[in-house]
Amino acid sequence: MTTSESSPAGAPDGRRFEPDLRGMTRINLRPIASPMPLGFYTVGIASVMVGCFQLGVFEDGARRAVGLAILPAFVLQLVVAVFALGARDALAATLMACFSGLWLASSLVLVVDPVGGTRVLGVLNATFALFALMMAAVAGRKRALWLVLCTAVPRFAVAALSNLTGVAWLSTLSGALGLLLAAVALYTAFALMLEDMRGEEVLPIGRSGPAHHAVEGDLTVQLRDLERQAGVRRTL
Repeated sequence: MTTSESSPAGAPDGRRFEPDLRGMTRINLRPIASPMPLGFYTVGIASVMVGCFQLGVFEDGARRAVGLAILPAFVLQLVVAVFALGARDALAATLMACFSGLWLASSLVLVVDPVGGTRVLGVLNATFALFALMMAAVAGRKRALWLVLCTAVPRFAVAALSNLTGVAWLSTLSGALGLLLAAVALYTAFALMLEDMRGEEVLPIGRSGPAHHAVEGDLTVQLRDLERQAGVRRTL
């Protein structure tokens, strides 16, 4: 009977263990400006345009003009999503990226006006309402983001019903809810911008738990469990 070569204490035969590398590991962080004010301002502005269209504020035939007006929202919110990923905020990045795709699809349908486009938008809006509901379920400690999501759920749910049924009063209700969503998003963007400029909370945003500690805590709190963050750990 043969025996294998001796291995480190506690290590299975044939397996090689690396020494503890934490003492020689360096993690570089790249500070960036918060992209969220831009993201919420974009939600607000695009929602105003679509809401006014649904309320009949614009003249007949303005469908393509509205589509072109909300097209830049796709680019702006995609930029916000990229920077939010770089800031390690998966929740904000996911929300902004999905908003970006929604504005692109809505803009193309309004401009091109394909056959069945309205009903397709209905299904898209219904799916987005469900997505916003799931996001709201995990965003409770970010009260401002949570409030935007809670406003988005009925707005897109009613928009879906309007697209699928063609009932006029549902379109009007969707437009009114769109303006409400715009008001909430614009307030959130303004509050975040004031906070960034003055270095303290000026208008209430309602952070709690980790979201509160991320702003009010010291550097030790910020770096806690950093080795387990996406981009640092071995796999996602």
